[in-house]
Amino acid sequence: MKPTLLILAAGLGSRYGGLKQLDKLGPYGETIIDYSIFDAIRAGFGKVVFVIRKDIEEDFKEVIISKLSGKIEVDYCLQELEYLPDGFELPLDRVKPWGTGHAILMAAKKINEPFGVINADDFYGADAFKVLADFFATLKTGQENLYSMVGYDVANTLSDFGSVSRGVCLANQDNYLVSVTERTQIERSHNGIAYKDESGDLVFLPPKTVVSMNFWGFTPLIFKQLSERFTGFLKENIQNPKAEFFIPSVVNNLIETKETNVILLHSSARWFGVTYREDRDLVVAKIKELIKEGIYPENLWNN
Repeated sequence: MKPTLLILAAGLGSRYGGLKQLDKLGPYGETIIDYSIFDAIRAGFGKVVFVIRKDIEEDFKEVIISKLSGKIEVDYCLQELEYLPDGFELPLDRVKPWGTGHAILMAAKKINEPFGVINADDFYGADAFKVLADFFATLKTGQENLYSMVGYDVANTLSDFGSVSRGVCLANQDNYLVSVTERTQIERSHNGIAYKDESGDLVFLPPKTVVSMNFWGFTPLIFKQLSERFTGFLKENIQNPKAEFFIPSVVNNLIETKETNVILLHSSARWFGVTYREDRDLVVAKIKELIKEGIYPENLWNN
């Protein structure tokens, strides 16, 4: 059974200034999502499912879904604030999304096979999709609780125009993930790569420190685990307008309770992203370089 790719595309890019998921960056109007799907198809994925919002549904169909006809099976689901388990009502002051864990949960009725999860606005690189597809090919019956995460060298994930947040990964000697710790304000300086800790002091990271870019590999068992934990999250946090249900927190809990193991995979790819508006020109230039190197055709869907 071919794996599915789940793309989280419901968020607005406040720092970027708009719907960066739909920004046309390639020579023929390709978006970052297009390159991710192209890489996934080459790696052997058989279906793509999008998580979007109702208010961008028509634009998404026109810009993204229409061009994929005949290329790969496509489906989508909606993430809205009011989509809560029975017994819970949306607080009147809630405007912030419920987080990536909630977004993945929205796809429970759309996916019945192992699947990868990515952000819509991150350029992960062909190698990352191959690494995950190779992992899925090794899964055997009875390994439904074995997950994976594709990690990147932190030096390959930075923006030239400001700080970023990354999940710093800790693995044991068998390469199983022990924890993912969110670090904010990571940036490169002439002294090296560093972030500020809780006291405001700089903590330096070796360039090859492995970080999470929210590229996960799951089986459908994760939906049951997410559902249970989302209910518990809401009981404690529904009145907190800023609380979010993040997938790294769920994975950390699953590891701590020994309900799952997570293999830390490694990709040598260089991540690109449009965290800031200034990143756009750099991403356009990098895509042109990859086309020149023969990694991608110039016209992605009509080559």
